[in-house]
Amino acid sequence: MNSKAWRGTILFTVILVTMGATVGLKLYGVGEQAGSAQTSVHVSTSESGTTTSSTPTTTSTPSATATPTPSATASAPAAASAAKTVTGTAVDTRYGPVQVKVTFSGTTITAVDTVQYPSESGRDVAINSQALPILQQETLSRQSAQIDTVSGATYTSEGYIQSLQSAIDQR
Repeated sequence: MNSKAWRGTILFTVILVTMGATVGLKLYGVGEQAGSAQTSVHVSTSESGTTTSSTPTTTSTPSATATPTPSATASAPAAASAAKTVTGTAVDTRYGPVQVKVTFSGTTITAVDTVQYPSESGRDVAINSQALPILQQETLSRQSAQIDTVSGATYTSEGYIQSLQSAIDQR
């Protein structure tokens, strides 16, 4: 066998093993229950003005958004620094509804939570567990709904962007 055929055989074997392990874990209930899971990405700004973001997480209970603590040197009115949470409209996609909840501090997007997303099959869960954190991080970095779709998750991405834009419009 030539080297290209071996590479293909090895790649195929690795994919089969990975898929088998994933299916096996799902069958025996190892891992998170995706049906009620929410993903969140939160960004906080320190008093020195630097922005830090936490790693995207998936939780099986709804996440609570912490209210911002007033800065000792804050001179802006309290209304401008108050956190406001807006839920976008649920957008029906080919594989199920997508809906986001956005937290604003003034005009800055500080958190994005995915309230609904397609999760009927293991494939939906696998795709969206990869795509949603990317979409959330892009939202936080761009501070708008002008973000790219995620390859392989086009329907979810388009629903996410539409729901995000509706939340931004409601702010």
